[in-house]
Amino acid sequence: MSEAKGDSQMSNSQLIQQLALLNWLKADDVHSKELLTAVTSVQVAREILTRLTGQDKVDIYKKECILMIANYVKTHPRASQQELNKEVEKQVLLFAARVQALDSAPLF
Repeated sequence: MSEAKGDSQMSNSQLIQQLALLNWLKADDVHSKELLTAVTSVQVAREILTRLTGQDKVDIYKKECILMIANYVKTHPRASQQELNKEVEKQVLLFAARVQALDSAPLF
């Protein structure tokens, strides 16, 4: 599940972190600081996991695959079922190859 809401809006996790920060700035107590620390720690851990697993790239490749298929359908409105199947297969194989290549790519 993607949390990005566009360029102008914060993700859910960014909003939660900002709320925790605002709470700490207003209250300036130990509980507020601990809450901000916990929220930030979760965000950092999530980002590390995403980078280590390559899930962010898989999501990008998936979106590109779907867009390529949709573009083909749009630009070839009279394509036969066989032609559509061939294009879908081509794009899915490309997606699979790109995901498989992540296994051999460096982590950072």
